[in-house]
Amino acid sequence: MSFSRFSLVLAAGLLAACSPVQEATLENGLKIIVKEDHRAPVVVSQIWYKVGPSDEPDGRTGISHVLEHMMFKGTAAHKNGEFSRIIAENGGRENAFTGIDYTAYFQQLEKSRLPIAFELEADRMRNLVLDEKEFSKELRVVMEERRLRTDDQPEARAYEHFMATAFTTHPYKNPIIGWTRDLEMMSVEDVRNWYQRWYVPNNATLVVVGDVDPRAVFALARRHFGPIPARTFEPARAPAEPVQTETRRSRISAPAQVPSLLMGFHAPALSRTDDWEAYALMVLNGVLDGGGSARFERELVRRQQIAAGADIGYSPTARYPVLFLIQATPSRGRTPAELEAAIRAQIRRVQEEPIAPDELARVKAQVAASNVFTRDSVFYQAMQMGMLETVGLDWQMLDRSVERVRAVTAAQVQTVAKKYLTESNLSVTVLDPQPGKAKPRAAAPLGGAHVR
Repeated sequence: MSFSRFSLVLAAGLLAACSPVQEATLENGLKIIVKEDHRAPVVVSQIWYKVGPSDEPDGRTGISHVLEHMMFKGTAAHKNGEFSRIIAENGGRENAFTGIDYTAYFQQLEKSRLPIAFELEADRMRNLVLDEKEFSKELRVVMEERRLRTDDQPEARAYEHFMATAFTTHPYKNPIIGWTRDLEMMSVEDVRNWYQRWYVPNNATLVVVGDVDPRAVFALARRHFGPIPARTFEPARAPAEPVQTETRRSRISAPAQVPSLLMGFHAPALSRTDDWEAYALMVLNGVLDGGGSARFERELVRRQQIAAGADIGYSPTARYPVLFLIQATPSRGRTPAELEAAIRAQIRRVQEEPIAPDELARVKAQVAASNVFTRDSVFYQAMQMGMLETVGLDWQMLDRSVERVRAVTAAQVQTVAKKYLTESNLSVTVLDPQPGKAKPRAAAPLGGAHVR
């Protein structure tokens, strides 16, 4: 993972300090967060539903993502395709994405067009039409998406295999897009039940960022979303992942251009208590994979020339414990086993030797500086607040993130490396390239979300 992705949540902390954020909750339970940003006459509206693949029971994987597709198929008031057409005619853009813990929909518009976004979102929150014929058609689209992005991509298949190895019980073991067998068995009635259960105002957060007056936004939200009744629902209870007690290994063979190595350690997510461990792991992420001067690039790629590339993905903004994930490709003539040994040596070095003050200071400085672009993006300001709220955290954590990272000590980085990057907590998957016509290499998966 690039360092910019590592610091996304943290750099956004600078944003929250620059302009006031106001929030309100309607009587039906819909939470509204508004952040003023008057640099341009634009507005971003995002609605986040607290439901995703981590809520899906076995046999129903992929249903959150399929419903995301169906949300564009129309209501009684707006026929199939009208939603996107109306937004485009008003000079905006819209889309949706499904993450492991959430499903979100957004519009970017000129500020005077915000009522249009609210009207359309409120309509499909309660009046979605789920037609059997349209469902069958869209399900085929999703299955083709799965074939192109996963089944035909060796690296994506290896990542899917790896997650099912690292997690044996928790739903994080399942792909966002779903397993093929579950998609084949899915019915429109399954999707209808999912929609009726989860798509309610008391399970959603509306985030608005841009050139707006918060009081006007709250009034507009009450007008459009206020009449939608709350509904009680039984929250999903994901089974806890058993504590891992030994290294897990798996291999997958596929026509591929090069071998690939995935290594993952179970690690904590951020918590409302602002526990320091997650922040120390973020700094560790930067020490190992924080750009050209970080240890993986400097030692494994340039000096030893044992890796063609080595990236880390640690995304602690989640409901449940996650993975500290390393994805690497050996250089030509080197093996995954040699590369794994070299990565382990770098991990041992962190565990045994305190990070030098100048290196620690550099990493912390990058946290505050590397994502300057997010300060210019109303979309990412909204996204970070919506994500934190939806996974059960608090958007105000953005105010504290940079400060918490700056407070991390070398001893704390060493402590989390010793505690979590251990043999008994490790899962490894190797992609063995086989003869055959290799597909063009896909981008490294390292988590993320499925976008319509």
